[in-house]
Amino acid sequence: MLKKINRIKRLKSKRKLVCLTAYSTPISKILDNHCDIVLVGDSMATAFYGMENTKTINLKTIINHAIAVKRGSKKSTVVVDMPINTYKSFKIAKKNVTDVFKKTKCDAVKLESDGKNFTIIRKLVNLGFPIMGQIGYTPQNKNKFKPQGLKKNEEKKLIKESLEIENAGAFSLVLECIGEKTSKKITKVTNIPTIGIGSSKFCDGQILVTDDLIGISGFKPKFVKKYINLKKILEKTFLKFKMDVLKQKFPARKNSFN
Repeated sequence: MLKKINRIKRLKSKRKLVCLTAYSTPISKILDNHCDIVLVGDSMATAFYGMENTKTINLKTIINHAIAVKRGSKKSTVVVDMPINTYKSFKIAKKNVTDVFKKTKCDAVKLESDGKNFTIIRKLVNLGFPIMGQIGYTPQNKNKFKPQGLKKNEEKKLIKESLEIENAGAFSLVLECIGEKTSKKITKVTNIPTIGIGSSKFCDGQILVTDDLIGISGFKPKFVKKYINLKKILEKTFLKFKMDVLKQKFPARKNSFN
């Protein structure tokens, strides 16, 4: 576990880190060939389950998906999102984080910053748990989307927050929807890798929700480049299957046991 974590830390300023989300074994097997970090994100709430936001997913569900993802990941560093209210105090965090590591065999967990939970991160790290932090637009703590760090006072606050998280012992930091100038400054002043999502090319790495990248989530924010419209391809595939069934072209003799 620590070997993978140390590798991620050493890659800062050497090359960009490649990170994507996964919720299943088949996807994690594919990503394992290309990604440094595979995140079992609470984004599964919206991207996979069609929920309204990430605040509705529970820990049991996250754990079940993380077990599946870890089963398909051999090389990548598997990080598991801790859902809302699972780390609101150290006592609660210790119980839940211990449970996640024990059941999933993951390499790290990710905690969204609320600007105050640095002590919780520090205590978890002291117990030997690798922690990834997250600042900027943190969906668990904010009700409305708004880019962060565009104003001078916001920039100052985010830089301070990033240093607090680093000092608490986190091995990396996700910057979500943070202005380009602020992201660049945070990446420069911190000694841990920054991983951007909607936070410019100046971060040490990039992460996207895989379902957004391949065009099946229906979510099209500014910061996502859609590399393929898989939804369109699937529609054509399912239509072909439908017509084959209706026209009795499937199953053919070669698809049957004779």
